[in-house]
Order: sequence, then structure tokens, then C-alpha cells
Amino acid sequence: MKTAGIISRNRACLGGMILAVGLFLLVPARGQIQRAEALAQTFLDARIESERIFLTEAERTRAEQLSGVNVPSLLIARYVARKDGEVVGWAYVDTHVVRTKNESLLIALNPDRSVRRIEVTAFLEPPEYKASGAWYSQFDGRRLSDDLNLQRAIRPIAGASLTGIATTQAVRRVLAIDRILSERN
Repeated sequence: MKTAGIISRNRACLGGMILAVGLFLLVPARGQIQRAEALAQTFLDARIESERIFLTEAERTRAEQLSGVNVPSLLIARYVARKDGEVVGWAYVDTHVVRTKNESLLIALNPDRSVRRIEVTAFLEPPEYKASGAWYSQFDGRRLSDDLNLQRAIRPIAGASLTGIATTQAVRRVLAIDRILSERN
């Protein structure tokens, strides 16, 4: 009888731990936002369509030449935002390694194809390596150019230089891919 009570308590405790871990994995870390929420906030009252696009090898090579960074996959995740039948912007998901763990950015673009907004949707590195929202906002309005680099138009981050490098490379990669995809039409 006593053993049954201990087993029952252990199962309840284990169930509670599993629930807590499950909730932890479902809820984004502090300062992060769910992708759907980020899209809704970025493109107010717009209809968002998800696309999966495959680059050709030639397009990947061209994107790498334009951006100066590696394009690791031919598969591109893109969202198109429409309002009243007109495209009001695009957003791309770029997942990359910062130091040893992944960061996922939602990089939204304006109709003129400049950066509209960057949202961190996943950051698995220690929190002290994450940049502030103000730092990410310095990309707003930027286009792909030689100035879109650290120590030029983009200020570096003290104590999180790898985050700065990874983010700048992600933005350059997205802008180059977007330019190539816009030429398809």
C-alpha cells in the first residue's frame, strides 16, 4: 500500500515535469515572438500567404556573389503580404548558427524591397549574446549594398559580435535572394 502511494506521487511529479518542459518548449523565450504574431504585427490587416521556393544552383551562386555570404539551402521560406489585392511586403525566415546554436530571424521587406523589420523568432544561444531590439532596428530601410556591413552602416555589438556577424550575413543573404526572386517575374 505504501509503495503504491509513492509510485502514484512519483507519476504525478513526473507528469508535472513533462507538462512544464512541454510548455517551456512551446512558449518562445523572453524577448522572442511567434512567427505568426510577428507577421501580423509587421503587416497589419494584410493577408499572409506562405511560400516554399526552390532556387536553382545558378540562382544560389548568384545570391552568394551578390551577398558575399553562403546560401546553405536551395529551399527558401517566404511569406507574401497582400492588402486589397496589392503586395505590401515579403518576409523571409533565415535560420543560422550564431556561435554553436541556432537563431531564426523573420526578415520583413517593404514593397521597395528595403528592410522593413527584423524579428527574432528563436535564439538558442545564452541570452547575453542576443542583440537588443534597437540594434536590430538599424537595419530598417536598408538595401543590399557594400555599406550593409558591420563597421560601416551597421554598428557592432559589444559582447555579442558573433550575433552581429550572423545577423548581418542573414540580412545580406535575404536581400540577395529577394532580388533574384524579383527578377523571375
